[in-house]
Amino acid sequence: MSTVAVVGCGAMGSVYAGLLAAAGNEVHAIDRSTEHVDAINQRGLRVSGASGDRTVAVAASTEVPTVVVDLVVLAMKAGGVAAGAAAVAPMLGDETLVLTIQNGLGSADVVAEAVGADRLIVGVAQGFGASRPEPGHAHHNAMQAIRMGPYAGVPLSSVERVAALWRAAGFDAAVAHDLAAMQWRKLICNVAYSAVCALHRCTLGDVLDDPDLAQVSQAAAVEAWTVARALDVAIDVDDPVALVQAFAAGMRSAKPSVLLDLEAGRPSEIDVINGAVGRAAARVGLAAPVNDTLTALVRAAERA
Repeated sequence: MSTVAVVGCGAMGSVYAGLLAAAGNEVHAIDRSTEHVDAINQRGLRVSGASGDRTVAVAASTEVPTVVVDLVVLAMKAGGVAAGAAAVAPMLGDETLVLTIQNGLGSADVVAEAVGADRLIVGVAQGFGASRPEPGHAHHNAMQAIRMGPYAGVPLSSVERVAALWRAAGFDAAVAHDLAAMQWRKLICNVAYSAVCALHRCTLGDVLDDPDLAQVSQAAAVEAWTVARALDVAIDVDDPVALVQAFAAGMRSAKPSVLLDLEAGRPSEIDVINGAVGRAAARVGLAAPVNDTLTALVRAAERA
């Protein structure tokens, strides 16, 4: 058994916390939502969907507890990473590892500054389609993979130990030896659907079925793939269109997090998803007009 703290128990964080707790680990769930925390403490944390349906006992709080844990999982959105990483100091012992899992690019650098690069593992969650339908309940439409790799000085043996902990909880978890390739593969899938679904208030399956939306979605993916190749990222993708079609086909009813944020009136992560492509393109003298346009349209929708 390990002691794990999941900081940022939104939809994805709650899936992590629930399944890790169901596997017998001592889990502390930390989230800003008083309603969510109260529901977990009163009734337990329910996780339903592709992994089954269970309710488990989890210690939940709105503040970081003063308890040293084996693993801290930072599962908040990119906009909350700086504050979240700075807050976890009371839980860090000499042997504590930190696993940060966010969409897009750039969050790991922020976390490394706060907790130290020598304890940081960077993860990517692929194909969950998670949502939080009510306080105390997380649902996920699929459960494709968790990949993780060392940010800097963490031994691969330690990363494998964390991956084994997640596999024991039912996740398809494995060590990724090329961090950039891992992140860009996920980013290509995210840029294909995040903005398009958000702007048209639709699911991944709706985009697959609509020829006009599919054309825009695929253009965003191809553009990101082209930038990754120009950056010499060793991404193992020969056909980005086939990649994003298969990604969506596995969870047609899912809504991307950017759409869920717009529906809830929250700021989205569009700047580190579609917006990241344009910034990366500029570094190699390329343009990313599709992703830049989608980013601008989502920003306008947020202001509205």
